[in-house]
Amino acid sequence: MTNPFDDQDARFRVLVNEKNQHSLWPEFADVPQGWVAVFGPAPRVEAVDYVTENWHDITPVTDRERVAS
Repeated sequence: MTNPFDDQDARFRVLVNEKNQHSLWPEFADVPQGWVAVFGPAPRVEAVDYVTENWHDITPVTDRERVAS
């Protein structure tokens, strides 16, 4: 069995949580509590492109706010 997150032919959603962390999520899987789908379902490459274009600072929002204070 292969990891569904590595399937180049699968369709994915991009999820975001309250800390603005992004995650690829296979289309067939339910969105976990605390996450919201913001893109897709789309081919994996498009979902990765979305993350690359929209998630510039990987520091969780709460940590970023604490450092800025």
